[in-house]
Amino acid sequence: MSYEDTLRYLTGATRIMGVGARIERLLMLPSRQLKVEIAIEMDDGSVGVYEGFRIQHNGARGPFKGGLRFHQEVDQDEVNALASLMSWKTAVVGIPFGGAKGGVQVDPHELSVRELERLTRKFTDQIHNFIGPDLDIPAPDVNTGGEHMAWIMDQYSKYHGYSPGVVTGKPIELSGSQGRVAATGRGVALCALWALADLGIDIGQVRFAVQGLGNVGSWASRILGQHGAKLVAVGDHGGYIENADGFDIDGLIKHVEQNPNRSVAGFAGSDVSDFEAFFASDVDLLIPAALGGVIDEKVAESIRARLIVEGANGPTKPDAHQHLVERDVVIIPDILANAGGVTCSYFEWVQNTQRFYWSEEEVNGRLEPILRNAYDEVTTIARAKKLDHRTAAFIMAVREVGKATALRGL
Repeated sequence: MSYEDTLRYLTGATRIMGVGARIERLLMLPSRQLKVEIAIEMDDGSVGVYEGFRIQHNGARGPFKGGLRFHQEVDQDEVNALASLMSWKTAVVGIPFGGAKGGVQVDPHELSVRELERLTRKFTDQIHNFIGPDLDIPAPDVNTGGEHMAWIMDQYSKYHGYSPGVVTGKPIELSGSQGRVAATGRGVALCALWALADLGIDIGQVRFAVQGLGNVGSWASRILGQHGAKLVAVGDHGGYIENADGFDIDGLIKHVEQNPNRSVAGFAGSDVSDFEAFFASDVDLLIPAALGGVIDEKVAESIRARLIVEGANGPTKPDAHQHLVERDVVIIPDILANAGGVTCSYFEWVQNTQRFYWSEEEVNGRLEPILRNAYDEVTTIARAKKLDHRTAAFIMAVREVGKATALRGL
């Protein structure tokens, strides 16, 4: 996902709204961009040097909020794009956060657990004055999880005192929230169920495909399967497989968890497929839940699904998006579809602030109405203005961020 792609989506909305060039520029530019050098001692005594980034895009509506990813292809352009998306995502679901994102340019699979801990703590040392419960709150993203958040919380607390609210997505034992692990995938599944109903498609007859069976893809698949949908194609960094009769979703997820490569490849009873065949699968619903930018114009031409629900951030390139919209493919965009994670992160932050914790049932009971309200409002805008859901979601988000900016004053 490039920053240029994000800006194309943004300007598509701002020009429909007629906000003007100056306000448009204000909404484009990040508030702060941090780039740091992280030097750590490796297990063999050598020195490893890595680049880290933290981009804070817009804080008009509250503290900055956004994930931290570890990936060898992380760069400042990508983190800028993702920080911008977070500003719009939090506005769409109406939670009082701004947008931020962070990343470290590293292949985490090449580091030991101790090296990863040293890297995470050193990165925290570099940015601790720029994050905090009322300033900027990181969370897990690609290749990071509860363990990484625990290290950040502990390192930050050495400077600022016990501060569980500095990060979200923490382990339950360290003031994490019930329901947080499943929240992003749950939101994807809920949006899929609502959109399928709007299209008049019986969930019991739905065949779907998922790219990426990590946290988001696995939980979305579980929940859709529980409603009667059939997962028939799946793929990830290790390969692509299909099963016309439908996968045993729980068995497939267990296979990924036990596979040293954390991949769906090699699952018993499946047929080997490939990237091109996966996106051309004869399915009703497609869920891209891996990395950004995977659906370009060429891929879009082969897609047969009537509905795409974006579990990943920025999986669809702008030209591909336009091509799909012209073919009447409904796309529930990332800034709505995968907002369950940041919404539950907000719940975790609230619980940390109050030192009062909720049950999983309470968390899920609060999550669904927020997402449903956002889905309904985006759909209402799309129908009233005859727009696609992505443009409608950006219009809604820009409206909310613009109001907050105006009320606070330049």
